[in-house]
Amino acid sequence: MSERDDFVRRFGGVFEHSAWVAARAFDRAASAGLTAGNVHSALCNAFRAASPAERLAVLRAHPDLAGKLAVAGELTADSRAEQASAGLDRLSPEEHARFTRLNAAYTKKFGFPFIIAVKGLTKEDILAAFERRIDNSAEEEFETACAEVEKIARLRLSSMLPGEENA
Repeated sequence: MSERDDFVRRFGGVFEHSAWVAARAFDRAASAGLTAGNVHSALCNAFRAASPAERLAVLRAHPDLAGKLAVAGELTADSRAEQASAGLDRLSPEEHARFTRLNAAYTKKFGFPFIIAVKGLTKEDILAAFERRIDNSAEEEFETACAEVEKIARLRLSSMLPGEENA
């Protein structure tokens, strides 16, 4: 296996179901050194350099919060752990119904799922952000969702590369 293949295997899931981001970031990350900060910077630069359609595909690769995939147990390990950390795996039927309604309204308006870095947030924090962000313009929300994807990547890398500089 080449260094590039190993890098993509190791970091290809940092941007949800989007190994192409890691493939495009390899040269820059490898030359800068494999610290969480360097890898995060390289991945984010590759993500930002992508076309709007490619970035939209990354957004669409994210699961709904407390959605069908979570209920069916089909989230990636990272997404499952992240959602569980915010208590989204322990919602009451009423809370689940509220998330389902908000997910549907948000996706209908913006064309991608609501994305937020949930680490350190409660379900109440997430619902408040949902309610606040659903009134954003399409352009504002696309940029906000992209920034949240980058935060999620930083958090994932910090856990993958412990003891190294934070992104």
